[in-house]
Amino acid sequence: MPQIIAIGPYSDRDATALEQDFDARRVASLAEMAELPEAERKDILAVAFMGHDPFDGARMDLLPSLKAIANFGVGYDAIDVEAASSRGIRVTNTPDVLNDDVADLAVAMWIAQARDFEPAMQHLRSGDWGRGRKLPLARKASGRKVGILGLGRIGREIADRLAGFKCEIHYQSRSRKDTPEGWTYHADPVDLARAADDLFVAVVGGPQTEGFVSAEVIEALGPDGVIVNISRGTVIDEEALIAALESGAIRGAALDVFKGEPQVDPRLIGMKNLLPLPHIGSATAETRAAMGELQRRNLRAMLDGREPETPVN
Repeated sequence: MPQIIAIGPYSDRDATALEQDFDARRVASLAEMAELPEAERKDILAVAFMGHDPFDGARMDLLPSLKAIANFGVGYDAIDVEAASSRGIRVTNTPDVLNDDVADLAVAMWIAQARDFEPAMQHLRSGDWGRGRKLPLARKASGRKVGILGLGRIGREIADRLAGFKCEIHYQSRSRKDTPEGWTYHADPVDLARAADDLFVAVVGGPQTEGFVSAEVIEALGPDGVIVNISRGTVIDEEALIAALESGAIRGAALDVFKGEPQVDPRLIGMKNLLPLPHIGSATAETRAAMGELQRRNLRAMLDGREPETPVN
């Protein structure tokens, strides 16, 4: 029986590689894994994990021989790392290989929201342009003051791109970073929002950052502000965001992530000042292939008793 189990909606390419390299058994979800007979679960040594369902201590205990969880994705907030550590289970993720794609998308969403791409495309496709109807003027993106909430790997890539758009860079992080001259550090997210025209959210997900972009942060951004979130939907107080978008307390938002996704609050979807995308930050063929390869390298290293490339614990 295979001692490796692959959990999640893997592409055909990654599923085939996991089966060929590890003779991995595939299941669609943690719930399906939990339904396997105990005799099939007791010898599982490692999990290749892809998904957002909670992988907590109780689920880990269903695999009494488990020694490794290799996560597909940079975000590992679905995995209870503390529970894993207490059980002697190593956890890895796949950072860095997706930085460019996520940062590219963040900037693209920011420009698309400012320049009203969605209504402009509809204006053309509906025939309104051909009928001589005028499209309202959009807003300029370059040269604005931008705040980066979380100047980690992805946040730094976003900031570097925005510097090329002649933007004034402000950031908030747990500590000051080594940055180019002129970038301004803020210790508090409210101060960051108050100093910025637009706010990019790039902090890690998880309980420690839930609601980090609070009603106070959103209010501090002001009526000309735009929020771009490529982090996790839980980072933003979604009720406060909805209220701000409805009232005009901020000008707009561009979101690739949502609380409770893939089910999205219909109040958000219907808003004309929101640019929504279905969590596609790393969704390119090149990056997903690189993520799969890194996951498998981590898995192989842990099974061989070597230090993995990108350990979490």
